Amino acid sequence: MIVIKVGGSAGIDYDALCDDLAELWHKGQRSVLVHGGSDETNKLAQALGHPPRFVTSPSGYTSRYTDRRTLEIFEMVYCGTANKGLVERLQGRGVNAVGLSGLDGRLLHGKRKANIRIIEQGRQMVLRDDWTGSIEGVNEGLLQTLLDGGYMPVVAPLACGENGEALNVDGDRAAAAIAAALRAETLLLLSNVPGLLRNFPDESSLIAHIPQAEIEEYAGFAEGRMKKKVLGAQEALAAGVGRVVLGDARGAGCVSRALAGAGTVIQ
Repeated sequence: MIVIKVGGSAGIDYDALCDDLAELWHKGQRSVLVHGGSDETNKLAQALGHPPRFVTSPSGYTSRYTDRRTLEIFEMVYCGTANKGLVERLQGRGVNAVGLSGLDGRLLHGKRKANIRIIEQGRQMVLRDDWTGSIEGVNEGLLQTLLDGGYMPVVAPLACGENGEALNVDGDRAAAAIAAALRAETLLLLSNVPGLLRNFPDESSLIAHIPQAEIEEYAGFAEGRMKKKVLGAQEALAAGVGRVVLGDARGAGCVSRALAGAGTVIQ
């Protein structure tokens, strides 16, 4: 079992990704795909006159501030064009993919963070009316039912809150939770960089291998969204996933290359 998370930033080759996923699937590789959609969400938000706002927590993690209107735009892209675009590509390659969000069947359930603390202009502030959440559980039975039926789940990272409300959750951490629930051998976190870079954005400074016990020592090299990927890797390994690979989704064979160790391997 492998779980693949592909980001939603510019430059990712989704056709090449689906080519590789389909080839592995037809060889018998069971897998779950979790996806992003940040670039398209930003574009749609701008077009609808509700531009995105990104905030930084006191611990240094950057995330999207999700008021109710932003959540609706997030759903339009993640549950709509991003999710169904990947399902369409996979169906065209003979993979019987099923697109769903973590909200469906309470696939991902969690707790809403109605108030979040941020650092802005050097001051700590509290933002209210936020619709982000933390994942507290995975409905692995739903995923196993789909996998046993010959389907590939394609998951958009929303979760179901305690009162049934939709929540925006981090895609990398969602993939880590799914990988842990399914006792996956490998979690691939693929994006538009080759892995963790010692000197960002110099791609020749790739860190090829990190022992699990030394993740904290290397976390300082993570910039921007990579911080959440390293955190997701840490959570997955602590929950029993065999290894995590931070890999590149910009070219042909990206899944196969990551499985072969291309990128940053943490185990």
